[in-house]
Amino acid sequence: MATAPTRRVPAGRALAFDDLYRSCCDDVYAYVAGLLRDEHAAEDVTALAFERAYRRRRRFDPRRGSGRAWIFAIARNAALDELRRRRRTAALAADPGDVAAATPDEGAELAMRRTALSAAIGRLDPRERELIALRFFAGLGHAEIAAVLGISASNAGTRLHRAVDKLRRDLDEDA
Repeated sequence: MATAPTRRVPAGRALAFDDLYRSCCDDVYAYVAGLLRDEHAAEDVTALAFERAYRRRRRFDPRRGSGRAWIFAIARNAALDELRRRRRTAALAADPGDVAAATPDEGAELAMRRTALSAAIGRLDPRERELIALRFFAGLGHAEIAAVLGISASNAGTRLHRAVDKLRRDLDEDA
């Protein structure tokens, strides 16, 4: 079976992969950890996303979006693959630990707020949780979120606004 030829980007427009990795690694991990809610799986998925990006780096086209949006789209797909894999295997016996859990030396009030926020995020539907993760864990703007999700920037902004409003209402009810 013949494969389609891969489109190569001219050398002058090639992706500076090392710079992309250094600038995005922590944000990609935070985003994936927010989606998966399992820090060990998030480490694996983050590594897998950067491995996939590295193998495909010559196909990156800056006309289609930033390198940052490109790597987050790859990370999103890797995380969704992991979630699909989990559905095919046995259900977890318990909810994995919260990656943002309070340390023992934090104040009780801060720990309570974090717990309430984590619970409220957990009550969001997966699409809303993903928007929150892209914006606040990964630090992406509306245009980058739109590129990752394949929607318009205005749609990304509207969906994000609704998710944040829902989160605020949920937190206000708990207070």
